[in-house]
Amino acid sequence: MTSFNYEIVASPLLGQEALEELSGEYERAFAELGGRALSESVHSGGCPPIFFLATGGTERLVVESVYTRARAPDAERSERPFPVILVAHPGNNSLPAALEVLARLQQDGMRGRVVFLESARDERGLELLRRSLASGESYVATSSGKDSVAPRSARRPLAGRRIGLVGQPSEWLVASSPEPSLVRDVWGAETVEIVMAELERRVRTCDASSATLFARAHRSWASRVDEPEDSDLVASGMIHAALRSLVDEYQLDAVALRCFDLVMRARATGCLALSRLADQGVVAACEGDLPSAIAMLWVRELLGEPSWMANAASVDVSRNTLVLAHCTIPISMVSVFALRSHFESGVGAAVEGEITDGPATVLRIGGARLDRIWLAEADIVSRGRDSDKCRTQVELALRGGARVSELLERPLGNHLVLTRGHVARDLREHAV
Repeated sequence: MTSFNYEIVASPLLGQEALEELSGEYERAFAELGGRALSESVHSGGCPPIFFLATGGTERLVVESVYTRARAPDAERSERPFPVILVAHPGNNSLPAALEVLARLQQDGMRGRVVFLESARDERGLELLRRSLASGESYVATSSGKDSVAPRSARRPLAGRRIGLVGQPSEWLVASSPEPSLVRDVWGAETVEIVMAELERRVRTCDASSATLFARAHRSWASRVDEPEDSDLVASGMIHAALRSLVDEYQLDAVALRCFDLVMRARATGCLALSRLADQGVVAACEGDLPSAIAMLWVRELLGEPSWMANAASVDVSRNTLVLAHCTIPISMVSVFALRSHFESGVGAAVEGEITDGPATVLRIGGARLDRIWLAEADIVSRGRDSDKCRTQVELALRGGARVSELLERPLGNHLVLTRGHVARDLREHAV
């Protein structure tokens, strides 16, 4: 049995009691494999660093810990950078956080892998973890599978389009915060940087009557309203009005909003506002995620279709299925929806939508040069209402040779973009 040290990382939003309840069973499984919890990020004994990502929002903490370990004296004596093992579970945005971290490490030429555990009793996943510990088995950053293609720089498919980056990318987007100059050089789109203070000023001064109408309309359209109060829906309407004024003034084709600042400062959410913008023809991405905004704008420009930005919440390698989840989606993409609170924070208004079964395509743009694309066709086979995932949830069965294991081996980031129909060929033909 290989002895190893592991570190548990979690967002403070989870709370200590909930963290202990979540991690306890996994820690017992790790102990049976020879694991010992570390209270500090200390690399020792030449063992690969193991991180159990209890929640999302931990990406920067893990990356900083990895590089602290990499600077340790015993790591410096190694001929190759040590591999990093990221252990993820199905809830609390653990898997998307692990994918974002590995994408960043591979951009930097480091080795690592994601081990996904369906539960603390997942024998297949625990056996993979054991083998990875025993052999140092890992993956080196390369292109993300056979469906990975690079856009022709001469084409610049989004030339003339304008993306409003409202606030800086969220700090956990460690692999998904490209420089505006790179966005322009590779994809042709201009990034218009707008400080959060400008959005907040517009929220404070927007027309209250239009926000009230926004709230009434969404309440009437929804099949039910669970947690949100009228004040939450009005706040969403004010955020929509402020974003709409930015779109009009700066002539934006898309926005990427640093939405968690609204959650933390105003106890309000951008979920419903972004959903409405998308239905008005303005591409709307969460968390200041520029690569997702580019992918969604590309789908809109090429196919004239809306798309959905979501987390890869869980995978089943044996069934080749993938669950996507997020707290916003264009209402035009769902058959019915409920108004819920925001998953991570429990505040504001979010969208729990029902997407009907049928063909879909998922994609991700990424890489250090923003020149890699992962494309996979899939069929939507079910929807979920798991309490430990973001509100809108769908299960996809990948097809046409695409493998969900590619996401664990060589991810491009934490978010994927879904659009309806089997359109991978159309996208691929306009990228190479």
